[in-house]
Amino acid sequence: MRNPKKNAGKSPAKSKSGSKASKAKPQVMETDGPSTSMPTVWRPGVDPMGEDEELSYDPTAYDCLHALQLDWPCLSFDLIKDDLGAPRSTFPHTVYMVAGTQAATAKQNYVAFLRLQKLGQGRHGKKAKKEDEDDSEEDDDMSDEEEEEVEDYGGDEPPKMHYRMVNHMGGVNRVRSCPQQPALVAVWGDNAQVKLIDGSKLIKELADEVEPSTKARAKVDLKPLHMHTHGTEGFAMDWSPARAGQLATGDCGKKIHVWDPQEGGRWQVSGGYVGHEASVEDVQWSPCEQTVFVSSSVDKTVRVWDTRERSKPMISVQAHDSDVNVISWNRQVAYMLASGSDDGSLRIWDLRNFSAGSHVSHFAFHKGPVTSVEWCPYEGSMLASTGEDNQLAVWDLALERDPEEEAALAPDGNAAAPEDLPAQLLFLHAGQKDLKELHWHPQIPGLIVSTAGDGFNVFKASNM
Repeated sequence: MRNPKKNAGKSPAKSKSGSKASKAKPQVMETDGPSTSMPTVWRPGVDPMGEDEELSYDPTAYDCLHALQLDWPCLSFDLIKDDLGAPRSTFPHTVYMVAGTQAATAKQNYVAFLRLQKLGQGRHGKKAKKEDEDDSEEDDDMSDEEEEEVEDYGGDEPPKMHYRMVNHMGGVNRVRSCPQQPALVAVWGDNAQVKLIDGSKLIKELADEVEPSTKARAKVDLKPLHMHTHGTEGFAMDWSPARAGQLATGDCGKKIHVWDPQEGGRWQVSGGYVGHEASVEDVQWSPCEQTVFVSSSVDKTVRVWDTRERSKPMISVQAHDSDVNVISWNRQVAYMLASGSDDGSLRIWDLRNFSAGSHVSHFAFHKGPVTSVEWCPYEGSMLASTGEDNQLAVWDLALERDPEEEAALAPDGNAAAPEDLPAQLLFLHAGQKDLKELHWHPQIPGLIVSTAGDGFNVFKASNM
């Protein structure tokens, strides 16, 4: 099980801040002459770092970067589709999301509906270089308070977080918004219960709210539309993109149940699908077939199921040499599947030829268990993964290493890529502690949100 640590803190990159870059002060060194060495890439978990060294990040690497926290860590969240249009790229952005907490006691937990407003670029992207050039002229004339404001938002209005909280008895293991009915939210609790709630009223309140309340808000109660109790708790849960309201849930007791929507706003929950020999860790519906889904398990397998046959899977494949924690079915290229394992490996599969050892790509990059993987909704060759090594990696399977291009870029001060760095590694985000889950925004190309023990990051890399 992937339980969060109750860490407190902020940050995207071992600097002092979350949504801002701490200004690096130049260090004077005595040298025998000018340095001609090329900058190098520092790799977490691989390269050492001295006790007196501190990592910072280049704000030009991001188009935007924001950090936020609730009062408890969130193991899981989901992005809620809105009516603001798609695709959209103009800053500032607005993002709706839902998250579930892992609090110190069962009664303190809740499901949070959030509206993040005025997510601007701050000092990131193209602004960063120009503002850094201006810093030397302005720094002497600035008070500390004024400098802090510029560092935070780069002249943009500060971001705002609107929120509503729904009581939930017990920690939230997984939360998912229905793609066809975004206000319909499924909540997997650590008390073995799965609840379906309607957050439409709360989302409307968030949309209508002009300014966030300065007073602490009380939690509200929402009567579940439907509820089912598994034999034990679990993490696996997914809504079908091919059939509205169809849900699959899997538990640590090896069972999978399919929720079939009925007339009158009710659901019929199936008996258990039998086949896995250990905890079911993740499930994913086919993007185009209403009766087909896949599941992954601690038994090291990925299995393909047809809802018309509960007694056995259609296909069973040993996908990794360790627990298969997470899977993602490509919505753009329907025969591509990604899987992430406890041994840190990430594998890509072609479902047209799905058998043990037939993976088309294998990345042994993460230095800890893979905790999340998701294909990009806009680019069929791109996906992202997170691991317990506190790294979020963005991959593009279409990339190949080009030594001539690397040599041409070297004079511009670009870091030399290590020979063993995968050519398909497009971007690496760090700075969060105890990374758990990521999602691409379905309507803002390139925008990624991630959750960790110390809060959320919302970012867009400048090369996406």
